[in-house]
Amino acid sequence: MALRLPSHDASAHGASAMFPARVKAVLGPTNTGKTHLAITRMLAHASGIIGFPLRLLARENYDRMVAVKGPRHVALITGEEKIIPAEAKWFACTVEAMPLDRRTEFVAVDEIQLCADPDRGHVFTDRLLNARGLVETMFLGAETIRPLLQRLVPQAEIETRPRLSELSYAGPAKLTRLPPRSAVVAFSASEVYAIAEAIRRRRGGCAVVMGRLSPRTRNAQVALYQNREVDFLVATDAIGMGLNMDVDHVAFANLQKFDGHRPRILTPQEAAQIAGRAGRGMRDGSFGVTADCPPLPDEMVAKIEGHQFEALMTLAWRNAALDMTSIDALLDSLAAPPPRPGLSKGNDATDHITLAALSRDPEVRKLAQGRARLRLLWDACQIPDFRKLSDDSHTRFCARVFAHLAKEGHLPGDWVAGQIAQCANTEGDLDTLMARLSAIRVWTYVAARADWMRDALRFQNEARAAEDAVSDALHERLTARFVDRRAAHLIRRLDDTAEELLSAVTRQGEVVVEGHPVGHVTGFMFEPDAAAGNGEERKLVLRAARRALQSEMPKRVTEIETASDDAFALTPSHRITWNGAEVARLRPGPTPDKPLVEALDSDFLEGAQKERIRARLATWLEAMIKREFAALDTVEAKAAEDGALRGPAFRLREFLGLVPGGTEGEVNPELRQKLKAIGIRAGRFALYLPEVLKPRPMALRAQFWALKADCDVPSVPGGGLVSVPPPEGWPEGFAETMGWVTAGPVLLRLDVAERVAGELGHLTRRAPAMLPTDVASRLGVKADILPAVLQTLGFRLLPAEPLAEDAFGPPGPTMVSARREERGPRHRPGEHRGDRRPQGDRRPERGPRPPRDAASATGEAPAEGAAAPAEGEAAAPRPDRGPRPPRGPRPQGDRPQGDRPQGERRDGPPRGERRDGPPRGDRRDGPPRGDRRDGPPRGDRRGRDDRGQEPRSFSFDSGPAKGKGPDPDSPFAVLARLKLGKD
Repeated sequence: MALRLPSHDASAHGASAMFPARVKAVLGPTNTGKTHLAITRMLAHASGIIGFPLRLLARENYDRMVAVKGPRHVALITGEEKIIPAEAKWFACTVEAMPLDRRTEFVAVDEIQLCADPDRGHVFTDRLLNARGLVETMFLGAETIRPLLQRLVPQAEIETRPRLSELSYAGPAKLTRLPPRSAVVAFSASEVYAIAEAIRRRRGGCAVVMGRLSPRTRNAQVALYQNREVDFLVATDAIGMGLNMDVDHVAFANLQKFDGHRPRILTPQEAAQIAGRAGRGMRDGSFGVTADCPPLPDEMVAKIEGHQFEALMTLAWRNAALDMTSIDALLDSLAAPPPRPGLSKGNDATDHITLAALSRDPEVRKLAQGRARLRLLWDACQIPDFRKLSDDSHTRFCARVFAHLAKEGHLPGDWVAGQIAQCANTEGDLDTLMARLSAIRVWTYVAARADWMRDALRFQNEARAAEDAVSDALHERLTARFVDRRAAHLIRRLDDTAEELLSAVTRQGEVVVEGHPVGHVTGFMFEPDAAAGNGEERKLVLRAARRALQSEMPKRVTEIETASDDAFALTPSHRITWNGAEVARLRPGPTPDKPLVEALDSDFLEGAQKERIRARLATWLEAMIKREFAALDTVEAKAAEDGALRGPAFRLREFLGLVPGGTEGEVNPELRQKLKAIGIRAGRFALYLPEVLKPRPMALRAQFWALKADCDVPSVPGGGLVSVPPPEGWPEGFAETMGWVTAGPVLLRLDVAERVAGELGHLTRRAPAMLPTDVASRLGVKADILPAVLQTLGFRLLPAEPLAEDAFGPPGPTMVSARREERGPRHRPGEHRGDRRPQGDRRPERGPRPPRDAASATGEAPAEGAAAPAEGEAAAPRPDRGPRPPRGPRPQGDRPQGDRPQGERRDGPPRGERRDGPPRGDRRDGPPRGDRRDGPPRGDRRGRDDRGQEPRSFSFDSGPAKGKGPDPDSPFAVLARLKLGKD
């Protein structure tokens, strides 16, 4: 073994004197361990250099060498990065950056078959012909180079290594059917992005590897794959150059690539180089096609599986002995023909093209005088064009670098620092960051030339920091766009194991599976996480949730069965909620008070579980109905003993405690008293139970009314309100059904309207009376709308008569009187009942009055043809109008004070109750029952009952006095004529 001397040159000369130099070629397909063998052999020597085709590979193997020999003795040399410790002995390099002026015991070149590449092949061919180790030289590559290698390097020993595992063709497969640990290969950035996005949606995500990535970004992406955070890799053909990953299957998404000059089909050797990434070590691999790629031809498949390919016919070559006497001489030497058979001119490289362009610039020619300047120009032309912008920007950049170096001897620090800072921006999308990364790679290459900078170390650090920042940002963007860690992990767990998943449901209802939130469970409904989107990812989340909720849903069914009634509630959309979550809906039942309960559909509930939920909710609803409408049960029990009471009680059951429409036409005083005794009010505007006007029963009635009407529940005024403006959006008939009386511009609560109307009717039963001062406040209305409200309740205000000019004293009070209208057919809301009254034939009929139409004071029709009193005139003469023919000669003063409508029309003061008595009942039994004029006007109590009938209007004139007017000689007529004459 060679002695280790301090001087590399001394060691090399000693080794060469002791051992003959050995040249060896290790050839074979992928996965034969060639690279591993070369590194092992190099580290066994005292010094060595190995060249790789990619910066990524150089960095990867540098890390492996550092792990064995330590960072003090291992160097990394690439175009953009140079790590050269003072004691470095082993060098990992790109082929272009191999320091051939350094004499080492061992030299190796990987992927030597790239000698045939028309763009970069001349560099590999130069290393094949000229790079030699003092002790050992090793070339690693494919069998296709064997004939030319034997011709060009006849002393080389050739060793063929077989593949360690089998490689077989699996045929076409959809992206959704690719097995885990697959790599999908495409040949453009747009294809890579599209496939990666599709895999993210369907399979949870993938890592992305492209040649434009920096080593830092590439390593971070590969780590995602190697650490099994994702099971798929989407890459360009960059993975074909020795990138060793645990890939089991390689799928081609395309067979056509752009080689920098034109699109072309992959050769079998190129396809085999890529497909050979499948199966590492002793594990077999497979390859196939996916997406829109057509199946591989049988001939190509046979060659790839058998590793049998046509041998290379020529290798690319370019003259390395350059003439630096002038630009033209340099160009001529670059264009020199190959010296021997088997070599051919490749494509002009970028440095050659750049030099040719600059040679036409007179300023460059003027500066490039002498060998040193020409060498400097050639070095500037060799700056790599990583940006590949297809314009002259790279040529102009090289010219500027050369001009600064030729004139100033170094590059301006401000210019370099500004350009590096501009490239360090981490904002932008994937394409922007990749373009910025390509630009920073150019400056990293420039900063690595210590002889071009005054403060080279500073700029190298700044360029490296900028590249790292952009690389990290690019990795984050790639991961955010193409990786769904949650979906990838769940897919792996769902596919790889039948064990119960580690899952939990938080108190907030969040479902966590294997540490990943997948959605929320509300009641018995599961809502996938919003980030799941649609399609495959949503199906995956549901699949994971179904496994996770297998034990959770039965627990919830048990909880709802044992929950207290306070946990349930109804919504305006007729849903039943449990602790705020909707679990069931209401359906119309056979009767309004017996709606049906239907549990909501859920993918996580079985039929028996849904029935248990329905039964519990039905029990709760039945108990609530019984509690809120307990008054109905009480009334029905009391009415059971009296046949006359059972009918009204049954109707109240049908209408849940409130039947809109007045009751005068069908309820006589005796029945009214009986109804009141058991808690039923037969009033001017409705037959009702006062208990159903309370907030909770009213809300439940509104719920059932809207359920029958197939609409959302209108909002019901809160408790304590006496009057409200008509709410917008209330359906027709809803106000009356809920116990609100339409009174002009407002709605009055039924019990308040009944009470106030009853009191006013009692006051005005004989003549206009002074308006009580608290009427407006009791009705909850303002004074300016009080006249309109009273008008619709059947009363009108009489303004005070002004004092005469010679009179003194306070103004007269505001008076209120019952409205008198023309008689017409009485029509009640709720049903047609005119034919039930035996007195109907004896009452003058009048036409129906429009709803809510307030009659004017001067437009009132006189009763029985009598002249109407003037506006504001007191109605005192009315008691002296004489006897009414149908009622007999009963004096007015003997008229019973308990006017029929009073006691039963209101729940007012006891005064009205005391006046209800047998006299009113006697009047009920008399023939003129329907024609009393002393009560408040009832024709204005309009509304529609649930059957849509028009409201009845009630008359206040006697029936039989048809055609008979007032006595013209009566004192009242004389007084009226005198007053009219005075006016």
